[in-house]
Amino acid sequence: MKYTLFFKEAKPEEYILLGGKGASLASMSAADFPVPMGFSVTTHAYSKFLEEGKLLDVILEKVSCIDCTNTDQLESNSAEIRQLILDKPLPNDVEIAIKDSYKQLCEKAGIPNALPVAVRSSATAEDLPDASFAGQQDTYLWIVGEDEVLKNVRKCWASLFTARAINYRKNQNIDETELLMSVVIQKMVNARTAGVAMTMNPINGDRSKIVIDSSWGLGEAVVSGEVTPDNFLVDKIMLQIIVSNIQEKNIEHVPDMFNKCVVIREIETERAKEPSLSEEEVIEICKISKIIEKHYKCPQDIEWAIDADLPEGENVTLLQSRPETVWSQKTIERKALTGMEGIIDTLMNPIGTKK
Repeated sequence: MKYTLFFKEAKPEEYILLGGKGASLASMSAADFPVPMGFSVTTHAYSKFLEEGKLLDVILEKVSCIDCTNTDQLESNSAEIRQLILDKPLPNDVEIAIKDSYKQLCEKAGIPNALPVAVRSSATAEDLPDASFAGQQDTYLWIVGEDEVLKNVRKCWASLFTARAINYRKNQNIDETELLMSVVIQKMVNARTAGVAMTMNPINGDRSKIVIDSSWGLGEAVVSGEVTPDNFLVDKIMLQIIVSNIQEKNIEHVPDMFNKCVVIREIETERAKEPSLSEEEVIEICKISKIIEKHYKCPQDIEWAIDADLPEGENVTLLQSRPETVWSQKTIERKALTGMEGIIDTLMNPIGTKK
């Protein structure tokens, strides 16, 4: 049983233990993309936690009886399940494995026992082509020290059972018994700017374009919708910016080094109106995005950051890449429709007959 796996050390056949986010980070690390170092707490650890704590049957019972139209029941059962998970101690061997891996990560980064990390949920069913779990499980930023890491791993496991996540899975007919959770522990990026890149135009599905949204600080302000980000439309072939929409970005999420947490800071008016990316940075993000799309062989939704601690030209870092879901689902639906039309056409017009 492997309870932790470093991104660089995970083998392709082990990616199944890492959930969608963890598998993506391991795959990109293996391909030498600029991914901040880290490791995953595997689904083996989560399974051992459920087994030793005798939680699985209790959770399944509480989930199976939920009527999602009854919001009070949904919220109540969700809260009970999450509290059960938060109250249970970790199995001793799982705890030791996580502590040892965090210690190694701190040493690799040259910050013994005190490296700030992001603790990020990574469910096994997330980022499927026909179902996106994006934003449904939790992420915790600027976590420092082994005790805090352990506490936030458990919080990530508990976030698998928020009311929103339970409701989504029921509507998607996703079997709870097949759902497991990995947790990513990754070196924090001191993000000057962060955002997302889509290797197609999400408005019309045009695969000859790349669309970038960006804002100052960590990407949470973009993902949460707290700011209207700068938006860049780029020709994927010529790598030329077609449209730049620069917005006034009044807040940013930034690390508070002293208090070891992330805070929201107001941005002075002049900088708020400035582009959060230079033209050169937009083009560099597009170049990397094209390579990632080729690596995964399908359009990608990519989270990235400009690391203020790295030199210019080497400061684009990758935090996640997942398959684009909206237009890929439309393609699946079109194929299904085309197939059904063919069946109907055959029934209505047997071989040898004319329309």
